[in-house]
Amino acid sequence: MLRPDRFCQKFLRMDLVKYTGGCHCGAVRFEVWSSPDLHVFHCNCSICTKKQNHHFIVPKNNFTLLQGRDDLTTYTFNTHNAKHTFCKNCGVQSFYTPRSNPDGYGIAPHCLDPGTVQSVTVETFSGDNWEESMQAHKTIRDMSKPTKEAK
Repeated sequence: MLRPDRFCQKFLRMDLVKYTGGCHCGAVRFEVWSSPDLHVFHCNCSICTKKQNHHFIVPKNNFTLLQGRDDLTTYTFNTHNAKHTFCKNCGVQSFYTPRSNPDGYGIAPHCLDPGTVQSVTVETFSGDNWEESMQAHKTIRDMSKPTKEAK
């Protein structure tokens, strides 16, 4: 029997797909619940440009680290709000905490296991002009908010 909190989580995820994924060497594994149609951001800030970061955003409660906590390390810079988390063994960043959504995770779609993504829409985000881009973008902050219960 499901506990009430588990039932609510399952109920709220009815329109979502469970993805699994991880780093290249397999030390880090996670599961994430998101839309089958991914809204992926391509950012041009200094670090995203260097690592060719593409990511979609989910609320923290839609993400579970399955293994590899001790294999992770984190890099921060500038405001130290973004937590660039990556595998100490292979160097792959399969997820991180974005500056735009510190209450969620940015998931690298290319680190998902194959076979479940229905479609991908890519949106360019001007990280070089972060403050202006955040002010102009009307929905990015909402992407990491937990889904509200349907009435």
